[in-house]
Amino acid sequence: MTYSFYSFAISLFIFLVATHLPILSWCSDSGFSVELIHRDSPKSPLYDPDSTPSSRIRVAAERSHSRAIYFRDAIRKARMSSSALPMDEANNFYSEITPNTFEYLMSFYLGTPANKVLAIADTGSDLIWVQCVPCKECYTQSAPLFDPQSSSTYKTIPCNTDSCSLLPQSSCGSSSQCDYQYGYGDKSIVEGYLSTETIAFDSTGGRPVQIPTILFGCTHQSNGTFDKNDAGLVGLGGGKLSLIRQLGSTIGSKFSYCLPSSTETSTTSQLNFGSNAVVSGSNAITTPLISGSPDTFYFLSLEHISVAGKTIAVGNPIQAKESAQGNIIIDSGTTLTLIDDNTLQYVESNVKSSISLPQVQDPNGVFNLCFNVSETGASAQFPEITFQFFGGASVVLQQSNAFVEAGQNILCLAMISSGATADSINIFGNIAQQNFHIGYNLAAMQLTFAPTNCATQ
Repeated sequence: MTYSFYSFAISLFIFLVATHLPILSWCSDSGFSVELIHRDSPKSPLYDPDSTPSSRIRVAAERSHSRAIYFRDAIRKARMSSSALPMDEANNFYSEITPNTFEYLMSFYLGTPANKVLAIADTGSDLIWVQCVPCKECYTQSAPLFDPQSSSTYKTIPCNTDSCSLLPQSSCGSSSQCDYQYGYGDKSIVEGYLSTETIAFDSTGGRPVQIPTILFGCTHQSNGTFDKNDAGLVGLGGGKLSLIRQLGSTIGSKFSYCLPSSTETSTTSQLNFGSNAVVSGSNAITTPLISGSPDTFYFLSLEHISVAGKTIAVGNPIQAKESAQGNIIIDSGTTLTLIDDNTLQYVESNVKSSISLPQVQDPNGVFNLCFNVSETGASAQFPEITFQFFGGASVVLQQSNAFVEAGQNILCLAMISSGATADSINIFGNIAQQNFHIGYNLAAMQLTFAPTNCATQ
């Protein structure tokens, strides 16, 4: 009996190693962490060794603009029934993400035997999807496509099931499988079958994590402006198909991340789940996550912004009952912070009056307010800018959270206008989030900030 047991255990270990499948060593009462890779990191396939801080911020600003348009359109369309939209807009009603506007990547394993996938990690979308064979018309991808026929744990989801109904829009395929189609504003599409599969992660703590029966989209047709280095997407949003919602009680509906400064290009971030995602300490502050539409996005209530002690109330550019008092989205996939035009003008005015440095034009034409720091360099003194969220949660932005290098000896306020119209959307971007441990508790609908050095986490 003893010999038989150990023979079985050794055989199982050899099988798992041979198939490269991470060995399950995680349980629901513990947490785990995975690596987040910034697109400009040397670990990223998109890394450009010839880029400079100013060139990176220029293209990041373009992505932030595109991202803001995606959020604005998604919120506007969510307020309307699809029947009230023109046909071309109805087809794009359930857009997940504007292609190629992402900032972070993560890797995971899919299937049995396991296939490693490098995908977009996105807090602004829900569905997990990868490109699968056969692919009738797929965007060019550097990595091999996932072959569902080679996995012993792959299953398609039938039509008329509860799982299929989680899709915002679905149809029934020729074999009664649940089909999905996601359209994008630039006419890009992804189409395929809603399926289940085993997913696994290389935990940064050295304990591989395997989770069975995760719903994901096996994409068999796609086109558009996707990047060849992306093999899919991991949705970290608040909707029911996101990785966070699917893991649910096994991670206590908690996740967190800690983003190092953008100047620390060689340092990676961590995405934490479960007990690893608990943010605590004497300097931690908490504000409610506001229910909004669509439920994918993480809405907050921003009450005031203060510069050097001077405060202005922030309005509510999201005029919708569904979003209640939510007037800003926190998003790791948007680099810059966007504020409504009136509030931004106030912030800029108070920054100008608080700094005795010569003003200069932004050489990239992105930012309104820039300063020449050639005389002072790193010793230049900039005022603290505080974002006061509902519940007394004051997030104090240091210089690195609020100002970016736009050129040699030029620092600019890293905030741009979200517009002056009623449907403009404020976004708390990832530069403002850097060097904060930020925890999302979806069970309690709370967000917690704790300032820290994320480079040493």
